[in-house]
Amino acid sequence: MTGRPRAGRSGAGRNGGIPTDARIRALHEKYAPTRAAFDLVYTHCQIVCALAEHIAARQPDGLDVDIELVRAGALLHDLGVYQLYDSTGVLDYQNYIRHGVLGRDVLRDLGFPDLLCRFCSCHTGVGLSRADVQAQGLPIPPADYLAESTEEELVMYADKFHSKSTPPRFVTSAAYEASVRRFGPDKAERFTLMVKRWGEPDLGPFARAHGMPIRGPRPEAG
Repeated sequence: MTGRPRAGRSGAGRNGGIPTDARIRALHEKYAPTRAAFDLVYTHCQIVCALAEHIAARQPDGLDVDIELVRAGALLHDLGVYQLYDSTGVLDYQNYIRHGVLGRDVLRDLGFPDLLCRFCSCHTGVGLSRADVQAQGLPIPPADYLAESTEEELVMYADKFHSKSTPPRFVTSAAYEASVRRFGPDKAERFTLMVKRWGEPDLGPFARAHGMPIRGPRPEAG
C-alpha cells in the first residue's frame, strides 16, 4: 500500500504560501546565464522533484511529509549553480561545492525563509558537517549543512539518483554508494541508511521519458 503524503501550506515566500512552479521557473530563467545552463539545471531540478514525489508515494501510509514543500524545495535546490557560471556559460567546477550556500543566499536576498533556503544549502552529498568543511578545507563558511526535516532528507535523497554530468544520467543506489564511499565509510553508511528508509526508486520510466542513460548496476531483486 502506498502512502498519501499530506499537502500543506508552510507560509513560505514573501507573498505567503509556497512559491508556485511558475514563479520558481521564472527564478531559474532570471539567473541562468545561458539557455544551455537553464536547460541543464532546471531539467535536473524537475527530475529531482519527480523522483521525490515518486519516492514519497511509495512509502507506507502515515508518512508525515508536506509534499508541496518537497516540490518547491526540489525545484529550488540547485538555483545557486547559476552563480558559478561566467557570462559565456562556462561553469566553475573547482568551486562547485559552493552552489548550495550561493543558492541559499539568493533566496534569502529575495525574502524567502530558511524553510526554503535550506533546501539549497543542505542537499550536497549526504550532508556536510562543520568538521567536514574544516577537515577538507572547503570554500564555504564552517557550519553544519545537514538535512534536518523529512522534507529536506527526501529532496537530498532524490537528488542522488540524477547527475548533471555530460551527458546527464540517472544513477543507481549502488553506483552512488560506490562514489560517495571515497569521502569515507561513514558517508556510504549514511547513504545506505537512507536507502533502507526510503527504498530504491524505479529509474527505468524516468530514464526512458528523458532519453537518458542509467549509470551503475541495477539493484538485485529482493
